[in-house]
Amino acid sequence: MRKPLAAAFCALAIAGAGAAPATAAEAAPTGVGKIADTGSATSAVSDVVTSAEQTLSGLNPSAKAVNLAGTVALSNCSGSVVRMPDSEADDPALVMTNGHCLDSGFPAPGEVLVDKASSRTFSLLNASGSRVATLRAAKLAYGTMTDTDVAFYQLTTTYGQIRSSYGINPLTLNDKHPVAGTAISIPSGYWKRVYSCDIDGFAHTLKEGDWTWKDSVRYTSACNTIGGTSGSPVVDEATGKVVAVNNTGNTDGERCTVNNPCEVDASGNVTVRKGINYGQETYQIPACFGIDNKLDLSASGCTLPKP
Repeated sequence: MRKPLAAAFCALAIAGAGAAPATAAEAAPTGVGKIADTGSATSAVSDVVTSAEQTLSGLNPSAKAVNLAGTVALSNCSGSVVRMPDSEADDPALVMTNGHCLDSGFPAPGEVLVDKASSRTFSLLNASGSRVATLRAAKLAYGTMTDTDVAFYQLTTTYGQIRSSYGINPLTLNDKHPVAGTAISIPSGYWKRVYSCDIDGFAHTLKEGDWTWKDSVRYTSACNTIGGTSGSPVVDEATGKVVAVNNTGNTDGERCTVNNPCEVDASGNVTVRKGINYGQETYQIPACFGIDNKLDLSASGCTLPKP
C-alpha cells in the first residue's frame, strides 16, 4: 500500500525515492498502500496532472472529463464523496477511501470494522482543487483490508445538502465489472492532481505483506501514483463512474513485501511488476448498501467480507 504521508517521509529520507501506498503529505503514514508522504512533494511535480470540467446531471455524472470535484483530502490519504446507483438526494452521504487509511490504523488480515463511532473530517474540493467545505463523519460504516482495501464513512450531511450548499455532486459507483483497456483517471484530493492511463488488466490475487486482495485492477505505467493518493477514486473516463479505489503499487521490485505487492495467478505463479500500481474493484459494493445508504452485508449479491 502507499504509505501514509508521515511514514512515507521517513522512507524517502532513508531510501531517497520510492512511492508508498497511496497516502498523502499531511501525516505521512507507514506501511501498506499509497499513504501521503511529504517527501514525495518534490518528485510529484513530474507527475501527469490533468484538470478539466465535469458536467453532472442531478446526482448522476455523465461527463467524460475528470476533475477534482467531489474528491476529499484526508490527513494522510485521498478519498471521494460517492453514491450508489440507487442513492437519493436525502440519503446521508458516504466518503470512500482505503481501509489502510483509517485513522485507527491498518485493519489486521481478516478484520472487518462495521458501524464504528467516528468524527473524522474531510476537506471537500471543487473542480479546480480548492477546498470549499469541511465534511464530518457520523460513523465509520465499513472498513477492511481483507479481499479488498476499502472504507466508507457516513457523513452528518446528505448529498442534497452538499449539492445545495457547495454545488458539488457525488461520484457514482459503477455496479459492473471494469473492462481491460478502459481509459481511466485517478483524481487525488490529497495532492490535488489527476493521473490518467488505462486499465492494463487484472491480478487474480494481489499479495502485499500480510494482506491479500482479490481481482485487483492493474494500471498501465502512466498512472505513476505516489504516497498520498491512497483512497482516490478510479474513474472510467467514458462514463464518469467509479470502477475502483486506488490503493498500492510495487515500489522497489521486491516480492510480496509491504509497498511491493506481487501478483499471484490461479495456479500460484508469482509475478512482480516494479513501478506498476493497482486499485481494488468497487462494482460489488452497491449490492451491500440499501435504502438510506444503510449497510447490509447479508443482502443478496453482497460479497464484502463480514465481521
